[in-house]
Amino acid sequence: MHRAADDPTVEFALHMGGNMLRGVTLPITVCIDEVYLSDPAYVPKAEETSSQASAVRVNQVGYFPGATKIAAVVDASTAPLAWRLTQGSQLVTEGKTEVFGPDAASGDNIHIVDFSSVHAPGQDYVLEVGAEKSPAFSIKRDLYSKLKYDALHYFYHNRSGIEIKMPYAGESQWARPAGHVSDRAVPCAADAGCNYKLDVSKGWYDAGDHGKYVVNGGIAVWTLMNQFERMKLKGTLAPFDDGKLNVPEAGNKVPDLLDEARWEMEFLLGMQVPEGEPHAFMVHHKMHDTAWTGLGLAPHEAERLMKRALRPVSTAATLNLVATAAQAARLFLPYDAVFAQRCLAAAERAYRAALKEPQLLADPDDSQGGGGPYSDQQLADDFYWAAAELWATTKREEYSRDVRKSRFFRNFPQKIGDLPSSMTWADTAALGTMSLSLVPGLMSPAAQKVLRNQLVAAADGYLKLISEQGYRVPFAPGKDGYPWGSNSFVINNAIVLSYAYDFTGEDKYLEGVIAALDYLLGRNALGQSYISGYGSRPLRHPHHRFWAQQVDARYPAAPPGALSGGPNSSLQDPYVQAAGLSGCAPQKCFYDHIEAWSVNEITINWNAPLAWVTAFLDEQGPAAKAK
Repeated sequence: MHRAADDPTVEFALHMGGNMLRGVTLPITVCIDEVYLSDPAYVPKAEETSSQASAVRVNQVGYFPGATKIAAVVDASTAPLAWRLTQGSQLVTEGKTEVFGPDAASGDNIHIVDFSSVHAPGQDYVLEVGAEKSPAFSIKRDLYSKLKYDALHYFYHNRSGIEIKMPYAGESQWARPAGHVSDRAVPCAADAGCNYKLDVSKGWYDAGDHGKYVVNGGIAVWTLMNQFERMKLKGTLAPFDDGKLNVPEAGNKVPDLLDEARWEMEFLLGMQVPEGEPHAFMVHHKMHDTAWTGLGLAPHEAERLMKRALRPVSTAATLNLVATAAQAARLFLPYDAVFAQRCLAAAERAYRAALKEPQLLADPDDSQGGGGPYSDQQLADDFYWAAAELWATTKREEYSRDVRKSRFFRNFPQKIGDLPSSMTWADTAALGTMSLSLVPGLMSPAAQKVLRNQLVAAADGYLKLISEQGYRVPFAPGKDGYPWGSNSFVINNAIVLSYAYDFTGEDKYLEGVIAALDYLLGRNALGQSYISGYGSRPLRHPHHRFWAQQVDARYPAAPPGALSGGPNSSLQDPYVQAAGLSGCAPQKCFYDHIEAWSVNEITINWNAPLAWVTAFLDEQGPAAKAK
């Protein structure tokens, strides 16, 4: 008998269906008989228990002094309830709740408490309704002054190809050797139709796994660069200028926010097919391990265990490079003209290649293991986004023509399917319009105002949603409930609301952005802060290979500032399926567990808008004025 040290991450699993059912006629019957596993030495790990959420749901971090301050109370009563706001032993104010009633998204009967009349900064405020007390919270101007950096530092932590070290790691527990340095020469997969190796060693790990995906990296890096562009145009970039972030590039005379974005742009550029090869200047859709790895695995450890490969090229990936490289070309020009020119040349070559091969689609059922498919079957929005960024950078008529003939020009999306949102990694038309509405001197003020008004109209729709939701969130379920990554829909809608505030100066839009963070930080059906390190009941166990302390004490917990995908009505993973969540109300389809990947994964395209919005609120929130 061979004995070795216990592996706390081991699992026994049976995988049936999915990609393995190709060519099989359904339905099928699978019979398993008399299976028994026994290990007399096994001592099950005690399940962690979290405190019961108070029925009084607040933003667990706090509220801006002048802003609207709303709490939600879960109570079956149909009559108003008395409430008290205290600070220590002192009564601050009191009143009666407003009965909202049944809330479809949560299944709760909700009362609303509005204590907006309280402006005094301070800590340890507690809202009491009957015997229920809220978590303590603050009223202060600098609510998000640290979170805006933590949310952005997520990207440094998830860099590929570089040692994560002190002092940049923040604490030694998050330091690790460079991961996947062998990505400097990644070969083509057997079915990729190529025979070369590419240096794709930079970039960010996409999510809980170690894959790197162009179409998800595209919207993530666009969001960070858009944050930079907006702040630079408004003259508010100082908090993200050179030396302000805890990154190795500090001191290179380039704003640190651009330095972080460049790490991903170098990866995207590296995924472009070389000249002279089949599909020259198109872009590989993704690259990742050749099989799935388990939890409790640092990137440098995974590199020793698993080979990686380039997957086939796609038009969607090519257009993501076009858009982001064109965007990078105009933003980097004042700081690194050589890199800016490299980006623009790559973008224009890729655009011409995409026009020649406009329908190379990624396999929606990519069964090569080790990575998600990220297949995008509709590309008109990507062509529009790509042309818009090229036009914004070059101001050339050929790109203007392509923008103006698109059905997405002057048609800002307000829904994705039946979900109220404007953009996802697969739905990118809004990104093009947002850049066009921002960049000065591209079109007449009247023409640009038409685009801006369309963003404002979308924001009006999100404000209406807030008034219709018991938890005052700028989102609502579709016919299938909440989608995978529902929190990203909330935070992306907050970006649209932020644009509307910039364009109009109307406080209602700023209040809408604030409401989105109130939801993410605890004013929700579970009284759960979905952001690690923030709130009295913060996210603790996101699905992540390295931040895997829940399954293996040798690995760290997540650093502060990571945003969970949040409630997902589809409950795709076995953990939540076995957790008694079947039939859950949309907002309650969540479990904070590392194995619950369909509700609790974290990704670059969800944290990028969190970084964007918290920076916006730190800049604008102190000016909020409640009606």
